[in-house]
Amino acid sequence: EIFRSGIQSIDRGQWEASRSMGFGFSLTMRRIILPQALPVIIPPTGNQFISMLKDSSLVSVIGVWELMFLARTLGQKTFQHMEMLISASLIYWMLSICLELIQSRIERHYARSKVR
Repeated sequence: EIFRSGIQSIDRGQWEASRSMGFGFSLTMRRIILPQALPVIIPPTGNQFISMLKDSSLVSVIGVWELMFLARTLGQKTFQHMEMLISASLIYWMLSICLELIQSRIERHYARSKVR
C-alpha cells in the first residue's frame, strides 16, 4: 500500500514523458519513477518497521513474546519481576532508537538529493 501510493504520487506527465522517449515499463520505473517516489515511500515504511517492532516480533532474532516470556520466567525464578521487565523494555527501547536513527539518516539522504 505504501509503495503503491508513493508511485501514484508521481505526476502522470512523468510517465508520458518516459513513453515519449521510448522507455519501456521497467526502465521507466527504474530510472524515472522510483527515484522520485523513494522520498515519499521511505518515511512511512520506516514508521511501519518501527511499529512492527513495537507491536509484534522483531524481524531478525528476538521475538516480543520470547523476550517477555524470558523476562517473566527469570523474574519468577529470582523474584525480581520489575528488574527483568525493565531490562526487556530497555532492549526494545534501544532497538526502536536504532531503527529511528537509521530511518532519519535515510530520510536526510533523500532530502539532500532533493535539494540538488
